[in-house]
Amino acid sequence: MTITTGQNVNDNAKILINKLKNKEATVGVVGLGYVGLPLAVEKAKAGYQVIGFDVQQERVNQVNEGINYIGDVVDEELDEIVRNNKIKATTDYSLIKEVDAVAICVPTPLDIYKQPDTSYVESSSKEIAKHIVGGTLVVLESTTYPGTTEEVVKPLIEKSGLVCGETFFLAYSPERVDPGNKQFNTKNTPKVVGGMTDSCTQVAATMYENVLDSDIHKVSSPSVAEMEKILENTFRNINIGLANEMAILCNKMGIDVWEVIDAAATKPYGFMPFYPGPGLGGHCIPIDPWYLTWKAREYNYHTRLIETAGEINNEMPDFVVNRCMEILNIEGKALNGANILVLGVAYKKDIDDYRESPVLPIIQILESKGANLTVIDPYIEEYKIGNEIRKTSNIKLDELLNSKPDLTLITTNHTVFDYGKIEKVSSVILDTRNAMNNINDDKYFKL
Repeated sequence: MTITTGQNVNDNAKILINKLKNKEATVGVVGLGYVGLPLAVEKAKAGYQVIGFDVQQERVNQVNEGINYIGDVVDEELDEIVRNNKIKATTDYSLIKEVDAVAICVPTPLDIYKQPDTSYVESSSKEIAKHIVGGTLVVLESTTYPGTTEEVVKPLIEKSGLVCGETFFLAYSPERVDPGNKQFNTKNTPKVVGGMTDSCTQVAATMYENVLDSDIHKVSSPSVAEMEKILENTFRNINIGLANEMAILCNKMGIDVWEVIDAAATKPYGFMPFYPGPGLGGHCIPIDPWYLTWKAREYNYHTRLIETAGEINNEMPDFVVNRCMEILNIEGKALNGANILVLGVAYKKDIDDYRESPVLPIIQILESKGANLTVIDPYIEEYKIGNEIRKTSNIKLDELLNSKPDLTLITTNHTVFDYGKIEKVSSVILDTRNAMNNINDDKYFKL
Protein backbone atom coordinates (compact mmCIF):
# COMPACT_ATOMS: atom_id res chain seq x y z
CA MET A 1 0.00 0.00 0.00
CA THR A 2 1.31 3.44 -0.88
CA ILE A 3 1.18 5.90 1.98
CA THR A 4 0.38 9.45 0.98
CA THR A 5 0.19 12.60 3.05
CA GLY A 6 -3.05 14.49 2.89
CA GLN A 7 -4.32 17.88 3.97
CA ASN A 8 -4.99 16.58 7.49
CA VAL A 9 -1.32 15.79 8.08
CA ASN A 10 0.50 18.57 9.92
CA ASP A 11 4.04 19.82 9.36
CA ASN A 12 5.56 17.85 12.23
CA ALA A 13 4.04 14.69 10.78
CA LYS A 14 5.41 15.46 7.31
CA ILE A 15 8.92 15.84 8.74
CA LEU A 16 8.71 12.49 10.51
CA ILE A 17 7.15 10.78 7.49
CA ASN A 18 10.09 11.90 5.36
CA LYS A 19 12.59 10.63 7.95
CA LEU A 20 10.81 7.27 8.04
CA LYS A 21 10.70 6.98 4.25
CA ASN A 22 14.37 7.86 3.94
CA LYS A 23 15.36 5.46 6.75
CA GLU A 24 16.89 8.37 8.64
CA ALA A 25 14.78 7.68 11.73
CA THR A 26 15.93 5.85 14.83
CA VAL A 27 13.22 3.55 16.14
CA GLY A 28 12.74 2.04 19.56
CA VAL A 29 10.98 -1.08 20.81
CA VAL A 30 9.97 -1.36 24.46
CA GLY A 31 9.78 -5.00 25.53
CA LEU A 32 12.01 -7.58 23.83
CA GLY A 33 9.84 -10.67 24.18
CA TYR A 34 7.85 -12.79 21.74
CA VAL A 35 6.45 -9.68 20.03
CA GLY A 36 9.10 -7.04 20.57
CA LEU A 37 12.26 -8.84 19.50
CA PRO A 38 10.92 -10.06 16.12
CA LEU A 39 9.62 -6.53 15.46
CA ALA A 40 12.94 -4.96 16.43
CA VAL A 41 14.80 -7.36 14.13
CA GLU A 42 12.52 -6.58 11.18
CA LYS A 43 12.98 -2.84 11.71
CA ALA A 44 16.75 -3.23 11.78
CA LYS A 45 16.69 -5.43 8.67
CA ALA A 46 14.62 -2.74 6.94
CA GLY A 47 17.47 -0.27 7.45
CA TYR A 48 16.50 1.60 10.60
CA GLN A 49 18.76 2.14 13.56
CA VAL A 50 17.01 0.30 16.41
CA ILE A 51 17.18 0.64 20.18
CA GLY A 52 15.51 -2.09 22.18
CA PHE A 53 14.41 -1.41 25.75
CA ASP A 54 13.79 -4.06 28.39
CA VAL A 55 13.81 -4.22 32.18
CA GLN A 56 15.48 -7.65 32.14
CA GLN A 57 19.25 -7.24 32.03
CA GLU A 58 19.68 -10.83 30.85
CA ARG A 59 17.63 -10.18 27.71
CA VAL A 60 19.52 -6.97 27.02
CA ASN A 61 22.84 -8.79 27.33
CA GLN A 62 21.70 -11.60 25.03
CA VAL A 63 20.56 -9.20 22.32
CA ASN A 64 23.79 -7.20 22.49
CA GLU A 65 25.75 -10.44 22.17
CA GLY A 66 23.64 -11.57 19.20
CA ILE A 67 22.20 -14.49 21.17
CA ASN A 68 18.65 -15.33 20.10
CA TYR A 69 16.04 -16.59 22.58
CA ILE A 70 12.84 -16.30 20.51
CA GLY A 71 11.83 -19.13 18.17
CA ASP A 72 10.46 -16.88 15.42
CA VAL A 73 13.74 -14.96 15.10
CA VAL A 74 16.43 -16.37 12.83
CA ASP A 75 19.69 -16.70 14.77
CA GLU A 76 21.86 -15.58 11.87
CA GLU A 77 19.73 -12.49 11.20
CA LEU A 78 20.01 -11.28 14.78
CA ASP A 79 23.74 -11.93 14.79
CA GLU A 80 24.20 -10.02 11.54
CA ILE A 81 22.31 -6.87 12.58
CA VAL A 82 24.17 -6.82 15.90
CA ARG A 83 27.53 -7.12 14.13
CA ASN A 84 26.49 -4.32 11.76
CA ASN A 85 25.53 -2.12 14.73
CA LYS A 86 21.93 -1.80 13.51
CA ILE A 87 20.48 -2.75 16.88
CA LYS A 88 21.41 -2.32 20.50
CA ALA A 89 19.50 -3.13 23.66
CA THR A 90 19.43 -1.28 26.95
CA THR A 91 17.69 -0.94 30.30
CA ASP A 92 18.30 2.83 30.19
CA TYR A 93 15.02 4.50 29.25
CA SER A 94 16.68 7.91 29.01
CA LEU A 95 17.70 6.82 25.51
CA ILE A 96 14.07 7.32 24.48
CA LYS A 97 15.18 10.87 23.70
CA GLU A 98 17.22 9.45 20.80
CA VAL A 99 14.34 7.73 19.00
CA ASP A 100 11.94 9.15 16.42
CA ALA A 101 9.41 6.34 16.85
CA VAL A 102 8.83 3.80 19.62
CA ALA A 103 6.62 0.71 19.84
CA ILE A 104 5.34 -0.59 23.17
CA CYS A 105 5.35 -4.41 23.17
CA VAL A 106 4.97 -5.32 26.83
CA PRO A 107 2.79 -7.98 28.51
CA THR A 108 -0.86 -7.28 29.32
CA PRO A 109 -1.80 -10.18 31.61
CA LEU A 110 -4.96 -10.79 33.61
CA ASP A 111 -5.03 -10.59 37.38
CA ILE A 112 -6.53 -13.30 39.58
CA TYR A 113 -10.01 -11.80 39.01
CA LYS A 114 -9.61 -11.99 35.20
CA GLN A 115 -9.30 -8.22 34.97
CA PRO A 116 -6.73 -6.55 32.68
CA ASP A 117 -3.41 -5.68 34.27
CA THR A 118 -2.16 -2.62 32.38
CA SER A 119 0.70 -1.92 34.79
CA TYR A 120 3.39 -2.76 32.21
CA VAL A 121 1.79 -0.47 29.64
CA GLU A 122 1.47 2.28 32.25
CA SER A 123 5.07 1.99 33.47
CA SER A 124 6.37 2.00 29.88
CA SER A 125 4.28 5.06 29.03
CA LYS A 126 5.55 6.87 32.12
CA GLU A 127 9.16 6.14 31.19
CA ILE A 128 8.56 7.33 27.63
CA ALA A 129 6.91 10.53 28.93
CA LYS A 130 10.00 11.34 31.01
CA HIS A 131 12.29 11.40 28.00
CA ILE A 132 10.20 11.86 24.85
CA VAL A 133 11.04 14.75 22.53
CA GLY A 134 8.76 16.62 20.16
CA GLY A 135 7.86 14.97 16.85
CA THR A 136 8.07 11.37 18.14
CA LEU A 137 5.68 8.55 17.18
CA VAL A 138 4.44 6.19 19.92
CA VAL A 139 2.65 2.97 18.92
CA LEU A 140 1.06 0.58 21.39
CA GLU A 141 1.17 -3.02 20.11
CA SER A 142 0.26 -4.92 23.27
CA THR A 143 -3.13 -6.61 23.10
CA THR A 144 -5.59 -4.86 25.38
CA TYR A 145 -9.17 -3.66 25.77
CA PRO A 146 -10.69 -0.97 23.52
CA GLY A 147 -9.88 2.45 24.92
CA THR A 148 -6.46 1.71 26.39
CA THR A 149 -4.51 3.89 23.95
CA GLU A 150 -6.78 6.88 24.50
CA GLU A 151 -7.57 6.41 28.18
CA VAL A 152 -4.26 5.14 29.54
CA VAL A 153 -1.35 5.87 27.21
CA LYS A 154 -2.37 9.29 25.85
CA PRO A 155 -2.81 11.11 29.19
CA LEU A 156 0.39 9.65 30.61
CA ILE A 157 2.50 10.80 27.67
CA GLU A 158 0.80 14.19 27.54
CA LYS A 159 2.16 14.80 31.03
CA SER A 160 5.40 15.50 29.18
CA GLY A 161 3.78 18.70 27.92
CA LEU A 162 3.48 17.46 24.35
CA VAL A 163 0.12 17.45 22.55
CA CYS A 164 -1.16 14.32 20.86
CA GLY A 165 -1.57 14.72 17.11
CA GLU A 166 0.43 17.94 17.07
CA THR A 167 3.78 17.60 18.81
CA PHE A 168 3.77 13.83 19.22
CA PHE A 169 1.90 11.07 17.42
CA LEU A 170 0.06 8.16 18.99
CA ALA A 171 -1.45 5.04 17.41
CA TYR A 172 -2.45 1.48 18.14
CA SER A 173 -1.35 -1.37 15.91
CA PRO A 174 -2.02 -4.85 17.28
CA GLU A 175 0.64 -7.52 17.14
CA ARG A 176 -0.27 -10.57 15.12
CA VAL A 177 2.31 -13.11 16.21
CA ASP A 178 1.59 -16.81 15.74
CA PRO A 179 4.57 -18.70 17.18
CA GLY A 180 5.69 -21.54 14.97
CA ASN A 181 3.68 -20.47 11.93
CA LYS A 182 5.84 -21.31 8.89
CA GLN A 183 3.78 -19.26 6.43
CA PHE A 184 3.00 -16.00 8.23
CA ASN A 185 5.36 -14.04 10.44
CA THR A 186 5.96 -10.47 11.57
CA LYS A 187 7.26 -9.50 8.13
CA ASN A 188 4.39 -10.66 5.91
CA THR A 189 1.29 -10.50 8.11
CA PRO A 190 -1.08 -7.61 7.22
CA LYS A 191 -0.96 -4.77 9.75
CA VAL A 192 -3.89 -2.81 11.17
CA VAL A 193 -3.16 0.78 12.25
CA GLY A 194 -5.43 3.24 14.03
CA GLY A 195 -4.16 6.65 15.12
CA MET A 196 -5.58 9.26 17.46
CA THR A 197 -5.66 11.70 14.53
CA ASP A 198 -5.16 11.54 10.76
CA SER A 199 -1.57 12.66 11.27
CA CYS A 200 -0.99 9.89 13.82
CA THR A 201 -2.40 7.25 11.49
CA GLN A 202 -0.37 8.42 8.51
CA VAL A 203 2.90 8.51 10.45
CA ALA A 204 2.39 5.07 11.95
CA ALA A 205 1.31 3.59 8.62
CA THR A 206 4.41 5.02 6.95
CA MET A 207 6.68 3.31 9.46
CA TYR A 208 5.09 -0.11 8.97
CA GLU A 209 4.90 0.30 5.20
CA ASN A 210 8.66 0.76 5.19
CA VAL A 211 9.29 -2.27 7.41
CA LEU A 212 6.80 -4.95 6.39
CA ASP A 213 6.03 -6.82 3.17
CA SER A 214 2.30 -6.71 3.77
CA ASP A 215 -0.76 -4.55 3.41
CA ILE A 216 -1.26 -1.75 5.92
CA HIS A 217 -4.95 -1.42 6.78
CA LYS A 218 -5.80 1.97 8.29
CA VAL A 219 -8.81 2.30 10.57
CA SER A 220 -10.50 5.36 12.02
CA SER A 221 -9.28 5.15 15.63
CA PRO A 222 -7.16 3.18 18.09
CA SER A 223 -10.36 1.76 19.63
CA VAL A 224 -11.33 0.14 16.32
CA ALA A 225 -7.86 -1.43 16.06
CA GLU A 226 -7.99 -2.58 19.69
CA MET A 227 -11.44 -4.10 19.20
CA GLU A 228 -10.52 -5.92 15.98
CA LYS A 229 -7.62 -7.62 17.76
CA ILE A 230 -9.97 -8.79 20.51
CA LEU A 231 -12.41 -10.01 17.83
CA GLU A 232 -9.68 -12.07 16.14
CA ASN A 233 -8.87 -14.02 19.28
CA THR A 234 -12.43 -14.16 20.60
CA PHE A 235 -13.46 -15.73 17.28
CA ARG A 236 -10.90 -18.48 17.79
CA ASN A 237 -11.71 -18.88 21.48
CA ILE A 238 -15.41 -19.40 20.83
CA ASN A 239 -14.94 -21.76 17.89
CA ILE A 240 -12.41 -23.86 19.80
CA GLY A 241 -14.91 -23.92 22.66
CA LEU A 242 -17.51 -25.31 20.25
CA ALA A 243 -15.05 -27.96 19.04
CA ASN A 244 -14.25 -28.92 22.62
CA GLU A 245 -17.92 -29.21 23.52
CA MET A 246 -18.45 -31.39 20.46
CA ALA A 247 -15.54 -33.55 21.61
CA ILE A 248 -17.13 -34.06 25.02
CA LEU A 249 -20.50 -34.96 23.48
CA CYS A 250 -18.99 -37.20 20.79
CA ASN A 251 -17.06 -39.06 23.46
CA LYS A 252 -20.30 -39.78 25.34
CA MET A 253 -21.95 -40.94 22.11
CA GLY A 254 -19.04 -43.08 20.92
CA ILE A 255 -18.40 -40.92 17.84
CA ASP A 256 -14.98 -39.81 16.57
CA VAL A 257 -15.08 -35.99 16.73
CA TRP A 258 -12.09 -35.61 14.39
CA GLU A 259 -13.82 -37.67 11.73
CA VAL A 260 -16.91 -35.50 12.18
CA ILE A 261 -14.91 -32.28 11.75
CA ASP A 262 -13.02 -33.60 8.72
CA ALA A 263 -16.32 -34.56 7.11
CA ALA A 264 -17.83 -31.13 7.80
CA ALA A 265 -14.72 -29.47 6.34
CA THR A 266 -15.48 -30.95 2.93
CA LYS A 267 -18.18 -28.29 2.56
CA PRO A 268 -16.62 -25.54 0.41
CA TYR A 269 -18.57 -22.71 2.05
CA GLY A 270 -20.07 -21.79 5.40
CA PHE A 271 -17.74 -23.93 7.53
CA MET A 272 -14.25 -23.41 8.93
CA PRO A 273 -12.66 -26.33 10.82
CA PHE A 274 -11.53 -25.85 14.41
CA TYR A 275 -10.24 -28.76 16.44
CA PRO A 276 -10.54 -29.80 20.09
CA GLY A 277 -7.65 -30.25 22.46
CA PRO A 278 -6.66 -30.42 26.12
CA GLY A 279 -7.48 -26.74 26.61
CA LEU A 280 -6.35 -23.33 25.40
CA GLY A 281 -2.80 -22.06 25.58
CA GLY A 282 -0.64 -19.15 24.54
CA HIS A 283 -0.69 -15.56 25.65
CA CYS A 284 -3.59 -14.47 23.41
CA ILE A 285 -6.56 -16.78 22.96
CA PRO A 286 -7.13 -17.78 26.61
CA ILE A 287 -6.67 -14.20 27.83
CA ASP A 288 -7.75 -11.58 25.28
CA PRO A 289 -11.53 -12.23 25.32
CA TRP A 290 -11.59 -11.49 29.04
CA TYR A 291 -10.37 -7.94 28.32
CA LEU A 292 -13.59 -7.39 26.42
CA THR A 293 -15.71 -9.09 29.08
CA TRP A 294 -14.24 -6.72 31.66
CA LYS A 295 -14.71 -3.63 29.49
CA ALA A 296 -18.29 -4.61 28.60
CA ARG A 297 -19.32 -4.21 32.24
CA GLU A 298 -18.67 -0.50 31.88
CA TYR A 299 -21.53 -0.49 29.37
CA ASN A 300 -23.77 -2.73 31.50
CA TYR A 301 -23.44 -5.61 29.05
CA HIS A 302 -22.79 -9.27 29.86
CA THR A 303 -20.72 -11.14 27.26
CA ARG A 304 -22.48 -14.48 27.63
CA LEU A 305 -21.05 -16.29 24.62
CA ILE A 306 -17.47 -15.37 25.47
CA GLU A 307 -17.82 -16.49 29.06
CA THR A 308 -19.52 -19.76 28.15
CA ALA A 309 -16.75 -20.62 25.68
CA GLY A 310 -14.20 -19.72 28.36
CA GLU A 311 -15.84 -22.07 30.84
CA ILE A 312 -15.82 -24.96 28.36
CA ASN A 313 -12.19 -24.42 27.41
CA ASN A 314 -11.09 -24.02 31.03
CA GLU A 315 -12.75 -27.34 31.94
CA MET A 316 -10.85 -29.35 29.31
CA PRO A 317 -7.88 -30.22 31.60
CA ASP A 318 -10.36 -31.82 34.01
CA PHE A 319 -11.94 -33.69 31.10
CA VAL A 320 -8.51 -35.00 30.08
CA VAL A 321 -7.82 -36.23 33.60
CA ASN A 322 -11.24 -37.93 33.74
CA ARG A 323 -10.45 -39.67 30.45
CA CYS A 324 -7.15 -40.86 31.97
CA MET A 325 -9.07 -42.36 34.88
CA GLU A 326 -11.60 -44.04 32.58
CA ILE A 327 -8.89 -45.58 30.41
CA LEU A 328 -6.87 -46.83 33.38
CA ASN A 329 -10.05 -48.31 34.84
CA ILE A 330 -10.54 -50.27 31.62
CA GLU A 331 -7.02 -51.61 32.15
CA GLY A 332 -7.88 -52.52 35.73
CA LYS A 333 -5.67 -49.82 37.20
CA ALA A 334 -6.21 -46.79 39.42
CA LEU A 335 -5.01 -43.29 38.67
CA ASN A 336 -3.54 -43.15 42.16
CA GLY A 337 -0.10 -44.70 41.80
CA ALA A 338 -0.23 -44.99 38.01
CA ASN A 339 2.91 -44.21 36.03
CA ILE A 340 2.00 -41.74 33.28
CA LEU A 341 4.28 -40.51 30.49
CA VAL A 342 3.25 -36.99 29.47
CA LEU A 343 4.38 -36.01 25.97
CA GLY A 344 4.59 -32.24 25.59
CA VAL A 345 4.47 -29.12 27.75
CA ALA A 346 4.25 -26.46 25.00
CA TYR A 347 0.77 -25.15 24.25
CA LYS A 348 1.08 -26.16 20.59
CA LYS A 349 3.35 -28.24 18.42
CA ASP A 350 6.93 -27.49 17.44
CA ILE A 351 7.46 -24.41 19.64
CA ASP A 352 9.15 -23.74 22.98
CA ASP A 353 6.34 -21.56 24.36
CA TYR A 354 4.37 -22.91 27.32
CA ARG A 355 2.62 -19.69 28.36
CA GLU A 356 -0.88 -20.54 29.65
CA SER A 357 -0.35 -24.11 28.42
CA PRO A 358 -3.25 -26.39 29.39
CA VAL A 359 -0.67 -29.10 30.08
CA LEU A 360 0.30 -27.32 33.31
CA PRO A 361 -3.08 -27.74 35.04
CA ILE A 362 -3.29 -31.30 33.69
CA ILE A 363 0.02 -32.07 35.40
CA GLN A 364 -1.16 -30.46 38.63
CA ILE A 365 -4.48 -32.34 38.67
CA LEU A 366 -2.88 -35.69 37.86
CA GLU A 367 -0.31 -35.25 40.62
CA SER A 368 -2.98 -34.18 43.10
CA LYS A 369 -4.71 -37.51 42.44
CA GLY A 370 -1.57 -39.50 43.13
CA ALA A 371 -0.26 -40.20 39.62
CA ASN A 372 3.48 -40.54 39.06
CA LEU A 373 4.45 -38.42 36.06
CA THR A 374 7.37 -38.35 33.68
CA VAL A 375 7.17 -35.25 31.48
CA ILE A 376 9.15 -34.78 28.27
CA ASP A 377 9.26 -32.03 25.67
CA PRO A 378 12.07 -31.74 23.11
CA TYR A 379 11.66 -27.95 22.97
CA ILE A 380 11.44 -27.22 26.70
CA GLU A 381 14.10 -28.10 29.27
CA GLU A 382 12.36 -26.50 32.22
CA TYR A 383 8.96 -25.04 32.99
CA LYS A 384 7.30 -23.26 35.86
CA ILE A 385 4.18 -24.25 37.78
CA GLY A 386 3.29 -21.65 40.37
CA ASN A 387 6.61 -20.64 41.89
CA GLU A 388 8.22 -24.01 41.25
CA ILE A 389 10.74 -24.49 38.46
CA ARG A 390 10.61 -28.03 37.06
CA LYS A 391 12.73 -29.84 34.52
CA THR A 392 11.47 -32.10 31.78
CA SER A 393 13.01 -35.56 31.59
CA ASN A 394 16.25 -35.84 29.60
CA ILE A 395 15.80 -39.58 29.12
CA LYS A 396 15.19 -40.61 25.51
CA LEU A 397 11.62 -41.35 24.48
CA ASP A 398 12.55 -44.92 23.48
CA GLU A 399 13.86 -45.65 26.94
CA LEU A 400 10.82 -44.12 28.61
CA LEU A 401 8.45 -46.15 26.44
CA ASN A 402 10.43 -49.34 27.09
CA SER A 403 9.86 -48.80 30.81
CA LYS A 404 6.18 -49.52 30.04
CA PRO A 405 4.31 -46.64 31.68
CA ASP A 406 0.70 -47.44 32.57
CA LEU A 407 -0.49 -44.65 30.24
CA THR A 408 1.13 -42.56 27.51
CA LEU A 409 -0.60 -39.17 27.39
CA ILE A 410 -0.05 -37.09 24.24
CA THR A 411 -0.66 -33.47 25.20
CA THR A 412 1.36 -31.70 22.49
CA ASN A 413 1.63 -33.12 18.96
CA HIS A 414 5.28 -32.31 18.26
CA THR A 415 6.30 -33.67 14.87
CA VAL A 416 9.60 -35.01 16.26
CA PHE A 417 7.82 -37.59 18.39
CA ASP A 418 8.06 -41.08 16.88
CA TYR A 419 4.38 -41.95 16.83
CA GLY A 420 5.02 -45.32 15.21
CA LYS A 421 7.24 -46.24 18.14
CA ILE A 422 4.69 -44.82 20.58
CA GLU A 423 1.97 -46.99 19.07
CA LYS A 424 4.14 -50.12 19.01
CA VAL A 425 5.52 -49.94 22.55
CA SER A 426 2.94 -48.13 24.69
CA SER A 427 0.68 -50.09 27.02
CA VAL A 428 -2.19 -47.72 26.42
CA ILE A 429 -2.40 -44.25 24.82
CA LEU A 430 -4.61 -41.19 25.29
CA ASP A 431 -4.13 -38.82 22.36
CA THR A 432 -5.59 -35.36 23.05
CA ARG A 433 -4.41 -33.92 19.70
CA ASN A 434 -5.25 -36.63 17.15
CA ALA A 435 -1.49 -36.75 16.59
CA MET A 436 -1.64 -40.42 15.59
CA ASN A 437 -4.33 -39.74 13.00
CA ASN A 438 -7.02 -42.37 13.34
CA ILE A 439 -4.87 -45.36 14.21
CA ASN A 440 -7.10 -48.38 14.65
CA ASP A 441 -5.80 -50.01 17.82
CA ASP A 442 -7.67 -51.14 20.89
CA LYS A 443 -5.02 -49.62 23.15
CA TYR A 444 -5.40 -46.20 21.48
CA PHE A 445 -7.91 -43.68 22.81
CA LYS A 446 -8.75 -40.17 21.66
CA LEU A 447 -9.94 -37.17 23.58
